[in-house]
Formats: sequence, C-alpha cells, structure tokens
Amino acid sequence: MDKREFLKLMLLSPALALYPSFSQAGCYPSGIVYTKQDPGKWKNKIRSHIPKIRIENRRVTIITHHPMSKSHYIVRHTLVLQDGRVVGERTFQPSESEARSDFYLPEGYKGRIYATSFCNLHDLWVNMMVVR
Repeated sequence: MDKREFLKLMLLSPALALYPSFSQAGCYPSGIVYTKQDPGKWKNKIRSHIPKIRIENRRVTIITHHPMSKSHYIVRHTLVLQDGRVVGERTFQPSESEARSDFYLPEGYKGRIYATSFCNLHDLWVNMMVVR
C-alpha cells in the first residue's frame, strides 16, 4: 500500500466504521469492516485483531493482543461514541511492545462506544460495548 492510500484509509476508517446508519443498525459493510460476528475472510484472525474494551469509571482501555513487528502490526486505535464523536485516537509504531490505548469518556456518558483497531495487513476491526 502506498503512502497516499494508507493516509486516505486512516482518515476514513472511523467514519466508515461508524457511519450512523451502520452503527444504529448494529452492522457494518462486509469486506470493509470486520467484527467478531462478521470476520469475513479473516475468520482465523479474530483473537489477535478484535480490539478488547475495558471500562473502569470513565477510563476506557483498548487492547489488541497482536504481535508488533515492522512487517505486521496494529497501526491505530480509535474510540468513538454512539453519535459519531471521536473521543480519541492513537497511532502506534511497529517498535512498540503492545497496542494499548487509554481514553476518557465524557462525564456521565451513557450509550454505545465503538473501538476500532486497524492492522496493516488485516484491515479494520470494530468492537462495541454499551456504557450504562
């Protein structure tokens, strides 16, 4: 993938994954966005590519249990609220030991949150959790 295609994908990833009609319906376009329920061609990659979400008070931790090497790594995490607001994003370097991000929810937030994890070889993965 050349630099231009990479940058375009990185800019579009959160918007594509969380376009309101998809997130409200609870489904995403197959072959573009992958989930535990719809891993598409990457069905053997779920465990190492789906972003895990943990919430403690207002702190959201996203971890993708994936090896990090120059040739294969997690490029980015993004946390998005149900209404499409981006809470935060973190870009990783292949030299980092793990793909882990911490973000803080707005005070009193209730609703869905979406965590994205983008792998340089296995595309964009999304996981959802409801904050009550």
